Amino acid sequence: MHIQDAQERYGLVSRLFHWLMALALLWQCATVVTRVALEDSPLDEFLWATHKPLGFLLMVLIVLRVIWALMNLSRRPASINLLAKYGHTALYLLVAVVPFLALLRQYGSGRAFEPFGIPLMSGFEGDKIEWMIAPGSLLHGWLGWLLFVMILGHILMTIRHSRSGKQQILKRMW
Repeated sequence: MHIQDAQERYGLVSRLFHWLMALALLWQCATVVTRVALEDSPLDEFLWATHKPLGFLLMVLIVLRVIWALMNLSRRPASINLLAKYGHTALYLLVAVVPFLALLRQYGSGRAFEPFGIPLMSGFEGDKIEWMIAPGSLLHGWLGWLLFVMILGHILMTIRHSRSGKQQILKRMW
């Protein structure tokens, strides 16, 4: 089992990043679906309390994952086609942009943010910073739903390619 990526298969670190982020994104989707379907229920209160800290963790993971991917760029398995390459790039961008917009909105609102007890942003008194709040309010939710749809597409395409027998896509990341 290799730590670094290889032409035929992703290494242990890349696979660990992939599956940790998959679990965290699945949890994030569950928090939002519960928020929409069962707002103010005990389940919603429990799950929603994890949404922001987990979003911060995802942002940290994507930064580390991109750094790791760049360090392994010459060794990574090639994309199966141009559409897959662009799809993965879009997924990376959305996983970074969605929590960034939320952090920008959080800071602009003047509210403190301490994910997992880590004092990341202290709140402030006075006027809110509207130019920071507006993009997050406008785009965070919509881009989050787009990310969810793209993740579903990613899963479906992986299954399709794995069943075709031509390419063993799932083996490269499992």
